[in-house]
Amino acid sequence: MDKNQFYYSKHPDVKSEPITWEYALLGNNFVFTSDNGVFSKHRVDYGSRVLLENVDVENIPDGNILDMGTGYGPIGLAIARIQPDRVVDMVDVNEIALALAEKNAQANGISNVRIFASNSYSNIKDNYAAIVTNPPVRAGKKVVDDMITGAVSHLKPNATLTVVLQKKQGAPSAKKLMTKVFGNCEIVKRDKGYYILRSVNE
Repeated sequence: MDKNQFYYSKHPDVKSEPITWEYALLGNNFVFTSDNGVFSKHRVDYGSRVLLENVDVENIPDGNILDMGTGYGPIGLAIARIQPDRVVDMVDVNEIALALAEKNAQANGISNVRIFASNSYSNIKDNYAAIVTNPPVRAGKKVVDDMITGAVSHLKPNATLTVVLQKKQGAPSAKKLMTKVFGNCEIVKRDKGYYILRSVNE
């Protein structure tokens, strides 16, 4: 398996070398522990940061939020911190990432999260006010497309799907797919080649 795909396997075969570092997201300070076998081990990646800065969690319906492909948890934990009255479900296929997300939730005193394994929507039962994802592009187009098309069955009326993708890694085709599935898709932000795409479940 290509090393770039390790993070999208159930248990990446890598030597554990955990590191802990501090990072500020949405005006709050966090302590994150990351490790080999997860995406963007050394810092919160730029795409996730742009996504967080452009997710409109203030104007979504009542209900919980899903972070699809949470990794070690920066997106879900940052949203949970600013939305303490909502529960954020944080899911991933990667067992190393899920263990780190649990550790990071505890380290940052965030309890309004549920962290569990799900290969795309395989273990998702609820409907959400919003789904956010920085999808694992290197896992292949089918995985990314499944995360987009599967969202419509797990969103409340007027709920949103927000996706970050680089233009060179398929943002234009994802926009077409989201428009086909939802009947709408807005480019909320363009930033250094990253597109923030949002569809509303009308």
